[in-house]
Amino acid sequence: MTTLLAFAVAIAVLVVFHELGHYWIARLCDVKVLRFSVGFGKVLYARHFGRGETEWALSAIPLGGYVRMLDEREGEVKPQELPRAFNRKPVWQRMAIVVAGPVANLLLAIVLYWALFMHGVPGLKPVLGPILPDTPAIEAQLQPQETIVSINGQAIPSWQELRWTLLNLALQGGDINVEGRLADGRSRQHVLDLSRLAPSDLDGDFMRKLGLQLYQPLVRPVIGKLSDGDVAQRAGLQAGDVVKRIDGRDIARWEELVDAVRAHAGQPLQFDVQRGDSRLQLTLTPKMVSENGKQVGKIGAAPHIEQQEFDAMLTEVRYAPFAALGQAMRKTWETSVVSLEMMGKMVTGQVSLKNLSGPITIADYAGQSAQLGLGAYLGFLALISISLGVLNLMPIPLLDGGHLLYYTAELVKGSPVSERAWEVGQNIGIALLVTLMAFALYNDISRLILG
Repeated sequence: MTTLLAFAVAIAVLVVFHELGHYWIARLCDVKVLRFSVGFGKVLYARHFGRGETEWALSAIPLGGYVRMLDEREGEVKPQELPRAFNRKPVWQRMAIVVAGPVANLLLAIVLYWALFMHGVPGLKPVLGPILPDTPAIEAQLQPQETIVSINGQAIPSWQELRWTLLNLALQGGDINVEGRLADGRSRQHVLDLSRLAPSDLDGDFMRKLGLQLYQPLVRPVIGKLSDGDVAQRAGLQAGDVVKRIDGRDIARWEELVDAVRAHAGQPLQFDVQRGDSRLQLTLTPKMVSENGKQVGKIGAAPHIEQQEFDAMLTEVRYAPFAALGQAMRKTWETSVVSLEMMGKMVTGQVSLKNLSGPITIADYAGQSAQLGLGAYLGFLALISISLGVLNLMPIPLLDGGHLLYYTAELVKGSPVSERAWEVGQNIGIALLVTLMAFALYNDISRLILG
């Protein structure tokens, strides 16, 4: 229910702002607006407010919306209302009305990011974990537990910002200047080569391709919570037990315990355990569990966490109002550019179409972000609003960008595009959008089935 409600709110907010952009500019240009609809298809509810001429409606398919304006191409127009018909307006006014929807989405993103940056965005400190071998990070001599301070002079306040900045720069390639601070406080300068990243690397965890991973405090192999009646509890493990060895192999980190258990599904393991002043030997046989198409072992135990060590990794990014506005505009601009570049690489085949997401994935992310809190949900709304704005500016018939293309052609040739050209364009637009939606839904279903 949280996912459905979060998704419904997201769609309603984004569609309303997008269509309000069209509506407001249409009214400024004295175009008569016949209907403002949230949703497509059959109208479920409609009414006029006061003496207003616009019908406000809710329609059956809640995946978009539209503003219907007076237009001679869609029906007969009374002679006295011809000056208020959309098709009778100067081409620059029609262009302004069309572009107002995507612009409204971009403005909404700026406002949401502005509020977030003033309120404070929680995150993780940009501290590096072990540097992976044979990677650009090794060549740049980056060090474990080094904190990234800036990239190309731009401050890096969090791990999330580090990842975003590197993604943005990776699309351009080349060398970047990285300023870091070692654990002892000394400052270091590095040159990181991003040109070794192939476009296909951006499909997955490109940070690992660079050799970078987030520092995580040591989690010792100390048993915390146990699942009632599960393998670990039945074998005699208790909270507070320290696992010293498994099958004679020394265990120093919880991850090593997990790796051993996962690799021995259905096979007995000998656990050497320290319990207070006593040493015990227990035999556990991990149960077999299917995970992403593989059989792995699990015993139903969670680690004891030293919470203060993890709390020390948390940070909050906050700016004064004026600085927050600048950061919001920068974030919106950079996200728009990255979105366009990724779309371009998909068209040329450099980046996989698996990156396309449809309504199922968007709904899933809406629910996850809502459960994380209001800040995460507003950040999700801002990101989707930018995506909606950028997508609608693509020069595809049926979208706002397609209409802009027609009106630009009209400016160049001095007369409107022919009805035949409109019809052909509409058919091409429908085919392209249906194809994109098919890919997006296929990706959604694949993610659900394959994890």
